[in-house]
Order: sequence, then C-alpha cells, then structure tokens
Amino acid sequence: MMFDRQPTLTGELLELRPLRQDDWAALFAVASDPLIWEQHPDSDRYKEDVFRQFFADALNSGGALVAIDHATGQIIGSSRYHAFDAERVVEIGWTFLARRYWGGRYNGEMKRLMLEHAFKTVDQVLFIIGPENRRSRRAVEKIGAVYLRVAPDAKGRESVVYVLTKAAFAQGPLAGAA
Repeated sequence: MMFDRQPTLTGELLELRPLRQDDWAALFAVASDPLIWEQHPDSDRYKEDVFRQFFADALNSGGALVAIDHATGQIIGSSRYHAFDAERVVEIGWTFLARRYWGGRYNGEMKRLMLEHAFKTVDQVLFIIGPENRRSRRAVEKIGAVYLRVAPDAKGRESVVYVLTKAAFAQGPLAGAA
C-alpha cells in the first residue's frame, strides 16, 4: 500500500490539508513569532528570508500539511511527513503551532490525526528533534514516543531521535482519543 504523505485529515478542533503556495502569508504570519523558534536549531526561522526557504522546501517535500482551526478557519501551524521508506517507517516533523495553541489539545489532535494515518501503512514513526528543543521533546514523550538514539539530522547537526511504534500508539494516551 502506498503511503499518502499529503492527506486531508479532519478532527474535532482542526483540519490538516496539503500545503499550497497561497498559504504563504497566513503561515508566515504564524511563523514570524520568534518565540516559536527559540529552542529550535534554526532559531532564525521567524525571519522572512529564512522562512521563505523553509516554505519552499515544505512545498517541494510532498509531505507538508497546514493546520486549520475549525473555529476560526485560520491557519495555525504546519507539520510534515518525511522519509517514507521500505522499512515501513515515516518521520513526522517540522511541526509548529501559533503560541496561543501551545500546551492544549491542538498539538495532541494534530499528532493523533497524523499518527492514525501513518499507522495505516507503517509500523514506526520517528521524531527527530534538536537536543535543546525541550518543548518538542516533552511533547513527543507525552504521546508515548521513546528515546532511540542521537544521530545527525539532514544538515549534519546532532539530533535526538524518538520512535513511536504502532503497538505503543495503540496503548498510548492518544489511542481512541477521537
């Protein structure tokens, strides 16, 4: 079964749909907040020129999604599927949300929707996170992902790799949360 890296996924709070070129202004309005990126290895991603490259890479990736708040109809963030391979593994990453959506149910729902979709096809999901990004590390630990190893990211920087298996997800805090 082919893995669809750009599905439209709908939950109670938000919808995830494929990123489009015309999402630039709304997504940059979210991403231009420096505090979103303060623990991220690319801490200057709030700058327009840096985010333009991120946005272009996201469009070209074939796996980027935008998160839309059902209540307002506004884009509130983004996430991405990456590196699907024959070993039945996919990475979920490049996730960010507007700060007013932090710490609540939105990130959990986004991850749940993406994980449910992924586990229809794959057995494992990886999360690759900068070592200093404590917020993201706590978020993936909270949903049941476990530390796997330290490895270089796509740019050769040291990163922390977490894994969530299909079996662990089925027993974890997001299982059946819909």
